[in-house]
Amino acid sequence: MSTEARYTYHDLKPGLAEMTAEVLAGLTSSPRAILPKYFYDETGAALFEAITRLPEYYVTRTEMAIFDAHLPDVARNLGSDVCVVEYGSGSSLKIRKLFESLVPRAYVPVDISSEQLADHASRLHQDFPDIAVQPVCADFTLPLELPDTVEALPKLAFFPGSSIGNFEPADAIQFLHNIRRTVGEDGALLIGVDRKKPAAVLEQAYDDAQGVTAQFNLNVLSHLNRELGADFKPAQFTHVARYNQTLGCVQMFLRSELEQVVCIAGHRIRLRQGEEIHTENSFKYEPEEFLRMAGAAGFAERASFSDERGWFTVYLLV
Repeated sequence: MSTEARYTYHDLKPGLAEMTAEVLAGLTSSPRAILPKYFYDETGAALFEAITRLPEYYVTRTEMAIFDAHLPDVARNLGSDVCVVEYGSGSSLKIRKLFESLVPRAYVPVDISSEQLADHASRLHQDFPDIAVQPVCADFTLPLELPDTVEALPKLAFFPGSSIGNFEPADAIQFLHNIRRTVGEDGALLIGVDRKKPAAVLEQAYDDAQGVTAQFNLNVLSHLNRELGADFKPAQFTHVARYNQTLGCVQMFLRSELEQVVCIAGHRIRLRQGEEIHTENSFKYEPEEFLRMAGAAGFAERASFSDERGWFTVYLLV
């Protein structure tokens, strides 16, 4: 790989027309919904990083402890002559942990939050000059084409944080299938998966005492106001999080506190008092459930690592 190709920013982010159509489709559906990928403007990305440090939010610290204990084992399974493709790269905290054990030839962080992606990818390029860093700003829920500069390298997809739980199960299988297509027949996937646990633990994790998760949820309305010229009034909505035992899923909503009309892209959306807009699912999977989905997408388990409480599992799939 040439010196010039060691850092290249690739902007494949969908345009406003696609965003407008998708948001309107969700807000005019029944029940109403906003896709969780629209949480992640610059403010939303920063708020999510704050969530990961909250005492109620066990996910990040539990996964990081698993990484501390087992990433050397993962590295021995993979070798170093690989390209790591991280889906939803965020703050780059976890990839730095991975780089302590595995020094790849190339790294492709993929994220829809362009400001955060450019900032953290640039810092990684400075801190790890021997790794070719090729950030891609894109909607990673769609099929992904990698930069030509990494095409010949074996691929390791990295999807930490249990973000697989944000997909409906059928969509999760399709997403895993897309990853399998991207990494190829000889590729692998390192993925974190949150497991089922008492409802009180889960609901506190998504409705913290400091209200940071509420700010994160409400910020999606400010994002739509800025990007699409909508006129949501976030103060007229309330954050709601509850665990659906039947689905094995924490669900987040924004509840309208009064009857109101929201204008967005020339459309008027009338909301009843108490009506909820669904903003996120967080499905929790026991190992047999997740491995059944992974198998349907063409992956098999090579190794798995869990914490002592059995709250979270990291899988290495091939």
